[in-house]
Amino acid sequence: MNLPSSLKYSKEHEWVRVEGNKAHIGISDFAQSELGDIVFVELPSVGDEIVQDNSFGSVESVKTVSELYAPVSGKVVEVNSELEDSPELVNSAPYEQGWMIVVEMDDPSQVDSLLSADEYENLVKED
Repeated sequence: MNLPSSLKYSKEHEWVRVEGNKAHIGISDFAQSELGDIVFVELPSVGDEIVQDNSFGSVESVKTVSELYAPVSGKVVEVNSELEDSPELVNSAPYEQGWMIVVEMDDPSQVDSLLSADEYENLVKED
């Protein structure tokens, strides 16, 4: 399981990379492996507001449809449009080309409530 230590993780299996007041968000390597082959990703539009712990979209795999939950609150400033035609990028490169959205955070301190790579690894080992 690939867990970059530079990222923060939510209990719902999203990752966050913080750059200033912006948060890049995607799903973890663990989550994509549990879902299997991803065939469709539904994401919000630029300008939409997302709220921490609320659903902001969904991921459809050959097995199931799973909700995506916002690890932080803020305004969507960028959406990975490549996922429309190539949703499998979430499987092949969840931390690189498989990112989903970039959010301008309302409250950057929300990141402090997220898990470190070690804490997240312990969480998924318990499942």
